[in-house]
Amino acid sequence: MEQARRDRDAEGRARNARPRDGLGRPLPYGAEGVARQPEGVERTGDETVREAQRLLDAGMPFHAHEVFEDAWKSGPEAERALWRGLAQLAVGLTHAARGNRNGGATLLRRGAAGIAAYADSRPYGLGITGLTAWARELAERVEREAEPVSAAGNAPRLRGRVSDGSDAADSRP
Repeated sequence: MEQARRDRDAEGRARNARPRDGLGRPLPYGAEGVARQPEGVERTGDETVREAQRLLDAGMPFHAHEVFEDAWKSGPEAERALWRGLAQLAVGLTHAARGNRNGGATLLRRGAAGIAAYADSRPYGLGITGLTAWARELAERVEREAEPVSAAGNAPRLRGRVSDGSDAADSRP
């Protein structure tokens, strides 16, 4: 009986080599996919926020989640819940864009709850209050509507508007 050969990365770990689309879904071997985020990249908090925002704006919340996950795994213990919550928001948007209403709503709410404790400190200029409101509103809409949402069209602004003193995370129509 012949065993199926597993894809391996350069270090020999099992890793699916199939190309992925912008929402992280596997495509058939040989198909044109989008570049994957490298794993294990250590960034400053500001670099993490900038890179994640770039990916969210591009409609790639799955990839933004991987950036947040790197910060969650390598960052200071006091920030782990922040990065985990932001990763959950990005995965929630990913599921909502894929049409997984229940998973999207659940992760959006879980991520909002995870970052809420950081509202007063606003680490890295993040608009925590606005992000939690955005996540809860999107979760409600995802549960009501049958169609998947646009990932880029619903990407939040991670950093709140600080010039006018507000803490709002904008989503783009």
